[in-house]
Amino acid sequence: MHVRLSDTLEGAPETVLRALAHILLAKLYRKPIAASANKEYNRYVRSEPVSKRAETVRRARGTKRGLGPAGKVYDLEEIFEQLNREYFHGLMARPALTWSEHKARRLLGHYDAAHNTIMVSSILDAAKVPRYVVEYLVYHEMLHLVHPVKMRAGRRCVHPKAFQLDEARFPRLQEARNYMKLDL
Repeated sequence: MHVRLSDTLEGAPETVLRALAHILLAKLYRKPIAASANKEYNRYVRSEPVSKRAETVRRARGTKRGLGPAGKVYDLEEIFEQLNREYFHGLMARPALTWSEHKARRLLGHYDAAHNTIMVSSILDAAKVPRYVVEYLVYHEMLHLVHPVKMRAGRRCVHPKAFQLDEARFPRLQEARNYMKLDL
């Protein structure tokens, strides 16, 4: 058997490499993964230095493809600028903004810190979708620039309390969430 590992694991302690070997073999033979191996591996790959190194590698090697900010119905740059003025006093630097190439229904938007990009599912670029839904989604992703992901006790904290408090400032929050749950 030949196994290739990401170079982000270069220099990993032997205990982590042994844990990874156990995980890979367990998956190969469809056996249960030992909790201790899973814990050892996850603690290492979710650590701050390894997470930062992985983000640096993604930034250097990867690209973010999308359709650009001007959609058929909505312009993400115009929406960003309006939200920036309204909620951030016009002080937020604009990241790259783009509609996704695919009409995703599950992942309606995300902020990619490695590429400083907000991507919104092109399923929302439709006349039947109310503008406040797109505004809410862009606002939510803008908040990720204000409240970056942090590691707490070995876990990613994506939406901390401060994020949720800022998100609650959006006047049609519940209405937008309801629309996304029911109508997409």
